[in-house]
Amino acid sequence: MKQYHDLLRHICENGTQKGDRTGTGTISTFGYQMRFDLSEGFPLVTTKKVHLKSIIHELVWFVQGNTNIRYLCQNGVKIWNEWPFTNYLRKNNLEASYEPYSPSWKAELNAFVDRIVTDETFAGKWGELGPVYGKQWRNFNGFDQLAWVVKEIQENPNSRRLIVSAWNASEIEQMTEAGLPPCHTLFQFYVLNGKLSCQLYQRSADTFLGVPFNIASYALLTLMVAQVCSLEPGEFIHTFGDAHLYNNHLEQTKLQLSRTPGTLPEMKINPAVKNIFDFRFEDFELINYSPHPAIHATVSV
Repeated sequence: MKQYHDLLRHICENGTQKGDRTGTGTISTFGYQMRFDLSEGFPLVTTKKVHLKSIIHELVWFVQGNTNIRYLCQNGVKIWNEWPFTNYLRKNNLEASYEPYSPSWKAELNAFVDRIVTDETFAGKWGELGPVYGKQWRNFNGFDQLAWVVKEIQENPNSRRLIVSAWNASEIEQMTEAGLPPCHTLFQFYVLNGKLSCQLYQRSADTFLGVPFNIASYALLTLMVAQVCSLEPGEFIHTFGDAHLYNNHLEQTKLQLSRTPGTLPEMKINPAVKNIFDFRFEDFELINYSPHPAIHATVSV
């Protein structure tokens, strides 16, 4: 994953201190692109262990059009928990009772997640993120973009309109209440010589924590769409707007850059799945992934 290390170095060497919504502060750059040839292996970062289970479950959740964290919580996926939990504290006038990331805050978060899993009514009220990715992919103002783009690839592969957008300006305010407006905002497919490529435009990129997930998620989506469209995978191209490192991730970034990338793993997909909406977690198997140990960092909410 030299491409990812090059991005980290680019930000460290060329970035500028810039304030941000969370108050954490960042080193920020604007405009960057990485390219991954998917025939060379599955682009999962090897210089720290990445939680692939979360990536697969989240992608299946997107594809199904889901916007409630209950499915994720039931499967041990934590990546979206803090936004609805923060909303829960705010709406119940509890924010002042808990210092973020303190032991008591973490205990309350765990209790919140447990209740999301066990109490369907509670989950329906407090686990809903609003009209985030899954809703936009499957119901953008009443239109199923994902179903359309798969059909269009199959029937009109030379089209220059093979685009899915998660950025619905009229619903951004609703997304911010308990969730987050789409960071990975738009993706476009491209077919050439029997191969399917995908380019993602990401408006905002938490490069240390989020980008390894984003690379793997869209590479996997490309493999899935290629399979159901009887195509071979081509390239995944990752284009950034604001690519940044949070100031409290700089030591972790330095540690990661001191490590040598290993051989990329291989992703095996159940060949029997021919419909994009039929994929389940059990249909994916990662082969020969030997990463360095995980590097922990705090997400900025």
